[in-house]
Amino acid sequence: MDVILLKKVDNLGNLGDQVAVKAGYGRNYLIPGGHAVAATTDNVAQFEARRAELEKEAAATLAAAEARKASLEDALVTIARKSGEEGRLFGSVGAADIAGACSEVGVVLAKREVRLPEGPFHATGEYDVQVHLHSDVNATLKITIVREM
Repeated sequence: MDVILLKKVDNLGNLGDQVAVKAGYGRNYLIPGGHAVAATTDNVAQFEARRAELEKEAAATLAAAEARKASLEDALVTIARKSGEEGRLFGSVGAADIAGACSEVGVVLAKREVRLPEGPFHATGEYDVQVHLHSDVNATLKITIVREM
């Protein structure tokens, strides 16, 4: 199935690219999610007519993500959790906890934007957390997990 991408899709292509994908991926994810349209002659003509508008929207989204990146890198996020004497947490600190702590500081962050490739944190300390704000914008957030008194 050939589709025209309406936005940048990770590991697939950029705005305006015409790519071949498996039929199920196109029908069940890309088209319903607004990421692509089927590559028919009518849709190609409509896309070319709207190309400037779509590129302007993509640029605005990228600029907003860059602004959020600047605010995230300046933020100091501290999370207090109960822990043992050696600093081992009674539980863990995951993506939802990090997103909640960021909102308390005044930085809007969704749980799905937080990347924890090694899983949640189980000890007190300072950590660098990768945040995926846009397909082209990744930020590093510094968090500190302290013992709750």
